[in-house]
Amino acid sequence: MRERFSLGVDFGTSSVRALIVNTSSGEEVGTAAAPYASGKDGILLDPSRPDLARQHPRDYLTGLEACIRGAVEDASKRAGSPFDTSLVIGMGVDTTGSTPIPVDADGIPLAFDARFEDRLAAMAWLWKDHTGHAEAARITASAPPRYLAKCGGTYSSEWFWAKVWHCLAEDAEVFEAAHTWVEHADWIPALLTGTDHPSALKRGICAAGHKALFHQDWGGYPESDWLRSLDPALVRVRTSLPNTAYTVGDAAGELTEEWATRLGLPKGVKVAVGAFDAHLGGIGSGIQPGTLVKIIGTSTCDIMTAPLSANLPDIPGLCGIVPESVLPGSYGLEAGQSGVGDIFNWFVDVVKPGGEDHESLTEAAIGEKPGQSGLLALDWHNGNRTVLVDQRLTGLILGLTTHSNPAQIYRALIEATAFGARTIIERFEAYGVEVNRVVNCGGISVKNRLLLQIYADVLDRPMYVSRSTETCALGSAIAGSVVAGAGVGGHATFSDAVKAMTAVRDEVFHPIPEHVTVYNQLFALYTSIHDAFGVANKTSDLGHVMKRLLDIRDEVNRSV
Repeated sequence: MRERFSLGVDFGTSSVRALIVNTSSGEEVGTAAAPYASGKDGILLDPSRPDLARQHPRDYLTGLEACIRGAVEDASKRAGSPFDTSLVIGMGVDTTGSTPIPVDADGIPLAFDARFEDRLAAMAWLWKDHTGHAEAARITASAPPRYLAKCGGTYSSEWFWAKVWHCLAEDAEVFEAAHTWVEHADWIPALLTGTDHPSALKRGICAAGHKALFHQDWGGYPESDWLRSLDPALVRVRTSLPNTAYTVGDAAGELTEEWATRLGLPKGVKVAVGAFDAHLGGIGSGIQPGTLVKIIGTSTCDIMTAPLSANLPDIPGLCGIVPESVLPGSYGLEAGQSGVGDIFNWFVDVVKPGGEDHESLTEAAIGEKPGQSGLLALDWHNGNRTVLVDQRLTGLILGLTTHSNPAQIYRALIEATAFGARTIIERFEAYGVEVNRVVNCGGISVKNRLLLQIYADVLDRPMYVSRSTETCALGSAIAGSVVAGAGVGGHATFSDAVKAMTAVRDEVFHPIPEHVTVYNQLFALYTSIHDAFGVANKTSDLGHVMKRLLDIRDEVNRSV
């Protein structure tokens, strides 16, 4: 049989990328990206509302066409001859999330309606939109314990119901015009396969289970009686939602003739049900039980799996333990941090420390020893996703003096994200979920060696890096190969596909013992301020923190 290929499409925060992958070897033969045209770096903002972040659905479609045609062009250029698109057998899609879109009774986004074309509430509500923080708090305060137990104990403003409910307060006309709300991850596969009418659309368990309180224990999405107790208007939204959700191993349908023409692909290509970028990034990184995959980007998601036969406890502070949200036949466990790359970009692009960029700051920070600066930071510039689940928390840098320099601050911010990562791992292991291996992926994991070494030292375990630089798109391509099936050159199972199409790089970052010793001391101080500012009703004496930072600084400097 001739070689066959699968296509993965990864809708990120500022752009969309397509990846063409050989299904038998995992060779990535073509890729291209397209930025979103609207707003600032693809995000629609409102200066008077810093919690707001929206996107125009039109950008998703123009970007989709551009990146897929660009990937085909790139594949042709690499091969030195036109790429044969008839060899593409499957396609998968991942997006950010929760990024719900209000649509009309035909499944058309309200942003495409002339009445609402300039209304921010009619746009896609990007994952990092936190305008629904008050609604999220009310959901947490009133939700049945069985609901909260499945999403870590706290409902987040990043998630589906908080955003939908906030729309009623922000723009009641848009809320009333919306027949239903559809996750970006569900809308794109449905559109491509002509199943975008609300009566036909397949909603993925990934988005429904982790962000919208979907669980088979109570028959799907939340019960209408509870939603009525929040606001009777929410019952209409619940009525529009099905009681069934699908995995990435299910096909949303086949590529329609219209979209095949628009994309330059063959009609009938199988398209997998969509999921969030991090979950498919886990697949693209070769996830298996005991492996934690860190998808490091503007934010970070930590993904693990466990067999459905495992007797897993509910874990407070996680973004859910959802059956089959990552892989069919396994639980998907999600945690993460609301800000990582965003924090580093803020320091470089907004603070603008002496005109330095990421490369120069990283180079200078490499020369610093752990603890040498006397600085300690909290990584909450976008709030806290895990384990506190509180978007009303903010960042902090402690220990600043007139001698502190930009490289030291930059390193302290990287260290803060590493301490946040360790907090998550310790929460997993405190509840019996062993983390035996950590695989990192995403652009930062490839570009920033300093970050990976700091993570190895703080977590005191080796840091592996996925072979692919496009693991989310690769995971989507793997899903496409599975729904296409082994009979046409795809794969019968995800296990087969992952084995054939993924790997880690040869270079491994190992912890440095003397660094581990210092970071253990700093992590204890991080935990003190983490709990003092983040845990309600917790009394903490912080009088020792500044002085202990200086003691550590002086000890390190004496040894240099």
